[in-house]
Amino acid sequence: MDFYSFLIQVLNSIQYGLLLFLVASGLTLVFGIMGIINLAHGAFYMVGAYLAFGLTSLTGSFVLSILLGIPLMLVIGALLEWALFSFLYERDHLEQVLLTYGLILIFEELRSLIAGDDVHGVAAPGWLSASIPLGDTMSYPVYRLVISGACILLAAGLFFLIQKTRLGMLIRAGSHDRDMVQSLGFNINLIYRTVFALGVALAAFAGMLAAPVSSVFPGMGGQVLIVSFVIVVIGGIGSVWGALFAALLVGFADTFGKVFVPDFSGVIVYVLMAAVLLWRPEGIFSKK
Repeated sequence: MDFYSFLIQVLNSIQYGLLLFLVASGLTLVFGIMGIINLAHGAFYMVGAYLAFGLTSLTGSFVLSILLGIPLMLVIGALLEWALFSFLYERDHLEQVLLTYGLILIFEELRSLIAGDDVHGVAAPGWLSASIPLGDTMSYPVYRLVISGACILLAAGLFFLIQKTRLGMLIRAGSHDRDMVQSLGFNINLIYRTVFALGVALAAFAGMLAAPVSSVFPGMGGQVLIVSFVIVVIGGIGSVWGALFAALLVGFADTFGKVFVPDFSGVIVYVLMAAVLLWRPEGIFSKK
């Protein structure tokens, strides 16, 4: 492998890892702070991708579809938390799994009725369709670099929100002692609703960004959900830093695994998870 081929694989690993981080960060927030096992989180990724397809077809602008889709997913997330998830905080995990699995079936059926079962493509904006030449024969798409840049900015904003703002302080406090935060006069239900809506929007935004790269197809949420759970386990439940580190680790392992050991690339990520669990069962960045 020459230098430029290696560079392309590194860039692909970073882009894939950062995209996974957007999905896994929302999952680890909901799981770590609210204590909800949300199997439907991958469905929000799928809904985001289909929203990008549908809104782009209607408006003719991919950027406008994202600007319209994110507020819509925030509202959907808040409504779902109010109507369904708010009743699960004191329930056991089996009931959470059953309800969220039911949501997967509902979203898949709605997707089939509205958009059909065909594979759809979403075109990236024309001004992002260029490629950067690497060497004499290879190039790298500008849109993939934009995906990485957008994910980095969003990750920085998420870290600032959680660590440096009053809302972030309440979110962190609520993850440790829900009753104490409520007894101090804060609306813990509103805080949880905000966290859940944010997690839904992050997953949907990742699906929107991925649509021009991976196309839009039935069942795409299930694939990303499994990898996202692996990332949460490796990074540590509730740790956004851990989700970022683990997502990049998984991105590199998956991308270079397909290059060097394609016959075993499907199990490399899970071998990595098993190794981390043997070394540190609570996750790399989890606080004991």
